[in-house]
Amino acid sequence: MERPPAAERVELFTNTFDLESGRDDLSTPEELTHWLRDQGLVGGGTRADEADHRAFLDLRAGLRAALDGPDADPHALARADTLLAGLPLLASLSPGRRALVPNPELGPVRAACAALALDWVRLVTTGDVARLKRCAEHTCLWVFWDGSRNQSRRWCSMRVCGNRTKSRRHSKKERRAREEG
Repeated sequence: MERPPAAERVELFTNTFDLESGRDDLSTPEELTHWLRDQGLVGGGTRADEADHRAFLDLRAGLRAALDGPDADPHALARADTLLAGLPLLASLSPGRRALVPNPELGPVRAACAALALDWVRLVTTGDVARLKRCAEHTCLWVFWDGSRNQSRRWCSMRVCGNRTKSRRHSKKERRAREEG
């Protein structure tokens, strides 16, 4: 199945933090501004401030937690929900507009935050959110789109993370056999 644009944007946003390297592409309001521009979510004259930065970090943490299912961090979810409560959306019936849009009274950065939240809503309402997963490799946890027919992918990359996991499992099995033998 082809990845919808909403999934692509949520995936890109949640992967702005790399657990393995510790690299955060949104570590400052300036970096957030650049990322939003690169994604076409804000115009050239727009700048994110500290409050905007904190809001996006809370939304990112909440989205990543939501992908954990029953193991989700309730604090990350609560912070994201509090943020989302302050981002009003409007239903629109006008031709050429989406059915649900960020309130035009929001500033451009907060409207971009609401747009990312709307992407999540689209994934949930279509059921596509089940194909957006976190890598099962505990050192990675990268978010990826599972386009497989039976939605059975576990790793972002079989070559890297899948191989690491299987190699560790094999080494552990061999070690146990040597200890018992």
